[in-house]
Amino acid sequence: MKKIYLTALSVLAFTAAGMAQSACNAGRYATDVYSTVTTTSGVTYGSNTNYLGSNQTLTLDVYEAAGDTSVARPLIIWMHGGSFLSGTSTDVDVASLSNHFAKKGYVCASINYRLGMSQIDSSNAILAVIRGVQDLKAAVRFFRKDKATGNVYKVDTNNIFIAGSSAGAIAVLHAAYLKRACQIQPYISNTNLAAMGGLEGTSGNPGYLSTVKGAISLCGALAVYSWLEAGDVPLCSMHGTSDATVIYSRGVVNPGIPLMYLDGSRMIYAQAQAVGVANSFYTWPKANHVPYAGTSTAQLAYMDTTVNFVRDFLIHNMGCTNAALQPADAPFGTATLYNYNSPCSLGIENFDAASQLQQVYPNPSNGDVTLVFANANTTHQVELFDLSGRIISSAKATDASFLLKNNGIAPGVYFVKVTDDKGAYSAQKLVFY
Repeated sequence: MKKIYLTALSVLAFTAAGMAQSACNAGRYATDVYSTVTTTSGVTYGSNTNYLGSNQTLTLDVYEAAGDTSVARPLIIWMHGGSFLSGTSTDVDVASLSNHFAKKGYVCASINYRLGMSQIDSSNAILAVIRGVQDLKAAVRFFRKDKATGNVYKVDTNNIFIAGSSAGAIAVLHAAYLKRACQIQPYISNTNLAAMGGLEGTSGNPGYLSTVKGAISLCGALAVYSWLEAGDVPLCSMHGTSDATVIYSRGVVNPGIPLMYLDGSRMIYAQAQAVGVANSFYTWPKANHVPYAGTSTAQLAYMDTTVNFVRDFLIHNMGCTNAALQPADAPFGTATLYNYNSPCSLGIENFDAASQLQQVYPNPSNGDVTLVFANANTTHQVELFDLSGRIISSAKATDASFLLKNNGIAPGVYFVKVTDDKGAYSAQKLVFY
């Protein structure tokens, strides 16, 4: 029976690939086979609590080619940018991209997701990213539920791609490659993450899968490059080398209001190459942030490049063999992959436990921090980690308290791990501003 089942799966996979190839040969997915696109706005796909504690209805806009009779169409779900503070599903870049790909025979959905922060800082930015991830997964589940019930949108659920621009790309990357809650324990405790609904979230359509075929990141970044691991879904990424908002390689996001360090497309590409994940990467030399967003001649030229490169990635991952319209270029510079100690292996999963720490103050701090130990009659190892898992400082403490010197530490979220002479430890989040 097992052999028969595996054979059936192989036949289904072969059939799906054959159907996609046949459609591409006829021009679908590879060219604009339709001239008119219809948009259905304000479709409710879920709801959830926003940063103010109020319930927010979540909506999306659906783009479909007029006259398209296909009953199994690939889906691209787009997320707009705006630093998780602003933007809508109708922003010019995601609306233009949705129209472009609907003309090729895709269904496109541009989603509104929860925006805003109670305070613009690292801790609240992390919560905003998690809310965006949860809402994106709810949108994926919405279309899977539709396929299993009314099949209004006629989506091929074997070919669902998630895509984003700027902040939307950051959410997409985390939805695709942040897979274990322990990975973000330095950012948010188990208790608080569970209260938000975990990584999957409770934004809507429970009981349906949120898995996808691939991810598309336009000027995006990931908190830690090594969250992308062998066996993960393919990635298409595009980024400008002069992007001062989301750094091409690694740097502080939104330097006007420093939020956190993130690993940009160059770092993610190097990791994908190292672990064998299919990754189409395009570099815009000297281009700034989201150069394709707008209606100037230069912006429209960047949009053409974007559409063609994303088109090549999509048809390749659907089994088509059409010639590439926009071949990948050489990445700029060298990505230095730093050593990363995952909280999953460090044992930081209970980082908000305080068995070794009685007090930590002030926290947040813009200077030195005092640690008061629960057991004053032992020696403690005090280690300060950044969010990539790198040790910023390490020292022995032999007294009942310890002064953790700031020494010019960059603003952001960190965690301090305290281990006694018997190997027992606890850790706590620290915020420097």
